Amino acid sequence: MPASSRARGVAVAAALVAAVTLLPLLVVIPDALSAEPGEAARYLLRPRVGELLTHTGMLVAVTVPATVVVGVLAAWLVERSTLPWAGVWRTLLLAPLAVPAFVSAYAWVTVAPWLTGFWGAALVTTLAYFPFVFLPVAALLRALDPGDEEAARSLGLSPAAAVVRTVLPRLRPAVSGGALLVALHLLAEYGVLEMMRFQTFTTAIMQQYAVGFSDTTSSLLASVLLTLCLVALVLDLVARGRHRVARVGSGVQRRAVPAVLGAWTAPVLLFLSALVALSVAVPVATVVRWLLHALDAGDRLDLGLVQVTLSTLGLAVLGALAAVAAALPGAWLLNRHRSGLTLLLERTTFIASALPGVVVGLALVTLAVRWARPVYQTVGLLVVAYAILFLPRAMVSLRAGLAAAPPELSEAGRSLGLSGGATLVRVVLPLVAPSVLTALVLVALAVNTELTATLLLAPTGTDTLALAFWRQASELDYAAAAPYAAVMIILSVPLTMLLRRQILEER
Repeated sequence: MPASSRARGVAVAAALVAAVTLLPLLVVIPDALSAEPGEAARYLLRPRVGELLTHTGMLVAVTVPATVVVGVLAAWLVERSTLPWAGVWRTLLLAPLAVPAFVSAYAWVTVAPWLTGFWGAALVTTLAYFPFVFLPVAALLRALDPGDEEAARSLGLSPAAAVVRTVLPRLRPAVSGGALLVALHLLAEYGVLEMMRFQTFTTAIMQQYAVGFSDTTSSLLASVLLTLCLVALVLDLVARGRHRVARVGSGVQRRAVPAVLGAWTAPVLLFLSALVALSVAVPVATVVRWLLHALDAGDRLDLGLVQVTLSTLGLAVLGALAAVAAALPGAWLLNRHRSGLTLLLERTTFIASALPGVVVGLALVTLAVRWARPVYQTVGLLVVAYAILFLPRAMVSLRAGLAAAPPELSEAGRSLGLSGGATLVRVVLPLVAPSVLTALVLVALAVNTELTATLLLAPTGTDTLALAFWRQASELDYAAAAPYAAVMIILSVPLTMLLRRQILEER
């Protein structure tokens, strides 16, 4: 197939994906526009809306920089310094991904009931989300050829200046992608903020729907959330820049000379130990404590736990496959045929992910009931919701993988007589396979802990670990919630180990 025809085919697929991701907006935007302009202005200019905007902005303004600083610093210490037991720390710093964010909130609420509000929410989200930055930055640091940094040092730059001039600019795609994921998660987060009793647009929208208020007012709040998402997408586009990361050839197959920590070794170990203790040890120890409490009290584990676990696993696999398949056309276009149109298609797929799961779920319910009743109450509709919500996780991973697979190698393969399909199989897929696996794992981890969209769209009788945990925890029955939290953590451990393996193989 000619390159132009192949590009057109991929563009059509990416456009179809973008159209599907915009389906929730077909409900939200018309409902918001149906309000009288004066009434809409009065509603949006209320002090309450200003308070929600302030809360959301504060949380993003504090948590995103905090996760970037912690994630980049931890990645550099593990991959580019003489940190003792670096392999162990690499595993421990990915471990927070195995603990759902709302399980961490559940743990902190029971350990320190006074730690609620803004600072509690900022602490929990920072501890839960910094691996989104650590993972891509660590993988890229491990893969970078140290030649440029060594050349800069040979020209008289200090080690720190050489890192700033040659390494940090090449980390921009990984840092900006991780920061974007954190920002989008914060805009759509519900479980953590509800437990920490910190009100944002997401919790307010959920409350509007829960008490049966007008869909118009909820859609107005959702439109503000969409605006915040657009701001995040624009900032990511600016931060990422247009610098090329890929190179033709793998470069020198050796690691960079690690920076000697020296007297900083003890403070660094103390910092990493505190980070792991707060993000992993506290939640895990709390879950174990409540689980033992339930067993000591004579409570029997729910016999339906196995069935709920199998249901969760099945949905996680389906959701991950759907999201990665949907993200691949857009990621490929962005790296091979970058233009204003491809950027628009990619940004479009990110927009709906900023909506809370409850908004996406209710929008899909409305569309299904009105226009496609046979798909209502089906697993397929739920999987579509997962693909819409978690497409950014897959897109960021695939984008980074394709950026490191230079198009010149594909062109060389075709010049040697390989067909388009053979070039894909023999040249491109081996290079991007680690990123594909990373994307699958990240989406599966997200599906494993999704709450609101699953509650609205799951077929009758379908249950998940997250829903079962939330029912018990919201009733303050922490002992009954502990088994579901424990299984979610156990299921997430092997997925997290796969992510660790990807860092080691990203060469």
